[in-house]
Amino acid sequence: MGFLDKLFGKSKEMENMSNVKLAIVYYSQTGTNYQLAKWAEESAKENGAEVRLVKAAELAPEAAIESNPAWKEHIQATKDVPEASSDDIEWADAIIFSMSTRFGGIPAQMKQFLDMQGGLWGSGKTINKVVSAMSSAGNPHGGQEASILSLYTSLMHWGAIIVPPGYSDSSMFTAGGNPYGVSTAIDGEGNMVDDVEGAAKHQAKRTVTIASSVKQGQQ
Repeated sequence: MGFLDKLFGKSKEMENMSNVKLAIVYYSQTGTNYQLAKWAEESAKENGAEVRLVKAAELAPEAAIESNPAWKEHIQATKDVPEASSDDIEWADAIIFSMSTRFGGIPAQMKQFLDMQGGLWGSGKTINKVVSAMSSAGNPHGGQEASILSLYTSLMHWGAIIVPPGYSDSSMFTAGGNPYGVSTAIDGEGNMVDDVEGAAKHQAKRTVTIASSVKQGQQ
């Protein structure tokens, strides 16, 4: 393949991906999954997608939030991020979810958001949405992979097309780059212990790329 073929081939690929609408729906208590979502947003935009970054509504009582300075600080810092709605799901060709683990499951905040999509599901509007997920926990084996798989079970009921990263890029061989979806653990200071920026960006690019192919096939 010559230089011009590569150049125009790349341009065509970017043009196709520019037609993809990606919703990134996250729940983050102190900022980890917000950061994963931001990396995904950056990568998706670099690859031409139109992106909505939205958060699952907080359900925790004010007393619980007030008792944790990092939690309170993060909520204040992200107060301008829109809350996720059914409109975001209906609008999107692809969705990336990012959330902390809760006993190997998903947080109540994300669970409620999913449970509220019955209307879309009932009208067939979740079918063929391209989806992928990321997660975090407070320790290396805190249930991150189980949380991602738990989320994927719900999305199977949607008729969604699940796009795991697998080992499709060298970045997935980092400590937090597992084949189900990027995950990381947090140290005592609330910092990620894994260098997963590259893996998160790759997962977003892969999701947008697959969504582009699916969308072209439906046209």
